[in-house]
Amino acid sequence: MSEKEQQSYLGPFITLVFLFFIVGFLTTANGQFQGPLKAAFLSNAGDLKNTFATLISFSWFLAYPLTGGIGSSWVTKYGYKGTLVRALLVMIVGLGIFFSSSWYTVQFPGSSIQIASANVPMGYFIFLLGSFVVGSAATILQVVINPYLTACYVKGTQAVQRLNIGGSSNSIGTTFAPFFVTGIVFGGLSMEQVQPSQLMVPFVALMVVIAVIVGVLSRLSLPDIQGTKTEVGEKLEKSVWSFSHLTLGVIAIFFYVGVEVAIGANINLYAIETQGKAGLSFFGMDSVGIFGIKFAIPALMATLYWGGMLIGRLVSSSLSSVSPRVQLAVTSILAACFAVASMITDNPWLLAAVGLFHSVMWGAIFTLSVDKLGKYTSKASGVFMIGVVGGAIIPLLQGMLADALGGWRMTWFVVILGELFILYYALLGSKIKQSAE
Repeated sequence: MSEKEQQSYLGPFITLVFLFFIVGFLTTANGQFQGPLKAAFLSNAGDLKNTFATLISFSWFLAYPLTGGIGSSWVTKYGYKGTLVRALLVMIVGLGIFFSSSWYTVQFPGSSIQIASANVPMGYFIFLLGSFVVGSAATILQVVINPYLTACYVKGTQAVQRLNIGGSSNSIGTTFAPFFVTGIVFGGLSMEQVQPSQLMVPFVALMVVIAVIVGVLSRLSLPDIQGTKTEVGEKLEKSVWSFSHLTLGVIAIFFYVGVEVAIGANINLYAIETQGKAGLSFFGMDSVGIFGIKFAIPALMATLYWGGMLIGRLVSSSLSSVSPRVQLAVTSILAACFAVASMITDNPWLLAAVGLFHSVMWGAIFTLSVDKLGKYTSKASGVFMIGVVGGAIIPLLQGMLADALGGWRMTWFVVILGELFILYYALLGSKIKQSAE
């Protein structure tokens, strides 16, 4: 490849880094709505409040195994740019469903369904549908973004660095999202004061923003990268599952996304439970002011967790001499240690620190999983998304355990188990036994 051709990918690289910000922001904002929706929609859910609250993340991440294959087929049929535009249009539809859920609840306050001891408004189930649709859009976006960032040449970078730069942009979105939900959308209100009517305007605003992005993206150049996808009608000689480092990578990403989301989405619920315990508040305060906006301590913990991921990704973007395998092994050990310490001491602040170690895991696992896959890469990216369903299952399992055990403290052993499998993948599972190149 000539130098001129190599330099031509800088523009597309910047475009996809920005789209990674959108994915991170909406993913975390969706999770942060658990607390407010628990107050607005689930006040009559009885002993099942935690289970229903975690269904929001479940419905989002359920989209990954169900629509990752659609993303791969769209890449083959429409190319990378055409797939991105279609994914963003799907996202606008999903945000419209979010808006409809709040509107329906306001217009028909008595419409609800009785499930066991829980009385749940219909608007809540509409919101779950919206969560699935927006999650589908995020899935398809990542089917494009991940292999493109890995394959597109930018002078002075390596594949894992480009993914970490994209991950840093993603982390900026995830860091800002809790502040946006708590400080801007709800104006610093405590979660029990949130009303369904307050959920409508933010979703309309996001629809407008995404529509503008679609308009801009449709005018940008985003060339396909040869050798990273199959052409229309082309048959692959092997099953993508025949590559063991990919198969085990899918399992590793299942555990990674599961534990990442479990902490990011549930740490605020755990913090609310432990509110007032020694070491939880700042100097006896239940909230702090940031840029003149009241910020609840539980939401601050989520912000610190995602902020730690941002710092870690910024640092790892400069680690050109440290292999993805070493980065993954070291961070999984440290993450497990902090999770154990948090569970022993019943202190959610230690969980917030785990974000620093989770920061490099996505880029490291994806890079190791698609290494030497050649034209199987885009297909592998779709398969890889199946593992992201861990973000649906593990937080939901944890929420069910919290209801069964009467609290969140002992449920964090689920996170510890996930970190241990990631360590196994780093040390053994990621070794290449069969190559497509």
